[in-house]
Amino acid sequence: QVRLVESGGGLVQPGGSLRLSCKASGFPFSTYAMSWYRQTPKKERELVAGISETAGSTNYADSVKGRFTVSRDNAENTVYLHMNSLKSEDTAVYYCNARNWFYDYWGQGTQVTVSS
Repeated sequence: QVRLVESGGGLVQPGGSLRLSCKASGFPFSTYAMSWYRQTPKKERELVAGISETAGSTNYADSVKGRFTVSRDNAENTVYLHMNSLKSEDTAVYYCNARNWFYDYWGQGTQVTVSS
């Protein structure tokens, strides 16, 4: 059974930091590119950051460049999103995604709220 379980969301003040984790199981994690997306009620789901299968390449939305860092631990089947200098506009539900040529899996999401 494929599972992607996000954790680490919560309430944080502007300027603060959070680390999101996504634990994967049920598929060969190291052969999948991993990404983080986010969505709010007023906006479509958007790509935040992605990382290749071996972590050789990463990509980021312009809005988070220099503040967010995506990483992965293939031994632990986990992908991370380190978020610094958080802003109110980062408030969203964050989703983990695993993708290869054939399959596309999603987690259930974790809420991140940036507010004073």
